[in-house]
Amino acid sequence: MTQATPQAEPALVGLVIVGDEILSGKRADKHMPKLIELLAARGQQLAWAEYVGDSPERITATLQRAFASGDLVFSCGGIGATPDDHTRQCAAKALGVELELHPQAEALIRERMQDIAREQGTAYEADRPDNIHRLNMGVFPKGARLIPNPYNKIPGFSVGHVHFVPGFPVMAWPMMAWVLDTHYQHLFREKAYAEKSVIVFGAMEAALTPLMEEIERDHPGVKVFSLPSVDHPEYGRHIDLGVKGEPGRVEPAYAQLLAGLRSFGARLGPELVR
Repeated sequence: MTQATPQAEPALVGLVIVGDEILSGKRADKHMPKLIELLAARGQQLAWAEYVGDSPERITATLQRAFASGDLVFSCGGIGATPDDHTRQCAAKALGVELELHPQAEALIRERMQDIAREQGTAYEADRPDNIHRLNMGVFPKGARLIPNPYNKIPGFSVGHVHFVPGFPVMAWPMMAWVLDTHYQHLFREKAYAEKSVIVFGAMEAALTPLMEEIERDHPGVKVFSLPSVDHPEYGRHIDLGVKGEPGRVEPAYAQLLAGLRSFGARLGPELVR
């Protein structure tokens, strides 16, 4: 099943993080906060994220779900050429296509190797075993498109709406921004999202549930959220209760929320706008 050409426009954005080092705690994931930031600047939100270790079977299953979702998905990590890098191979297996050396990727990798040779003051030997091995970084699923890497020229790749970038933030973040701005700018929405909430003291979530259900019923497209805390350094035990969605829908929903809270005497603290 080849997914080389994007079909319907993606409705959601997802993220896959690959690497044992994340799950073991050796490295902390920085990609999800950055992608949330990149999306927010473009009026979008992250809908889901998955973490997977360096297991080819699990990576393949995760990528099968990503391709089948039709979502805009970024996959970070595992596209190198060392024995613990499996993402390129798993992507091909998930798609049911062959791997092949992408000619433009080969040219870019060779260009990078020549740059390194010049920097080191040595001759570039195209047929040296380590240089031949480096070409594996350009072996992608058949039909893949390149994602330029402004840091060291070694590209990532895209198949359909799934986009594969390295695990290094200095490379991955500008590559993700390039994908968004190059392929999905028509989906950007300025001021398309708002969130308003209020700190509620001395109330239980169960008591607030009917009001929350009422708000979502009366205001389609608005989501109500409840974030309880028992040891907040400033507010102590409280609930951060609010609504989120398109700005025009959020305002009347929030007004109804405040009115409902005041009607049964809830003790309210600061109001928060995001």
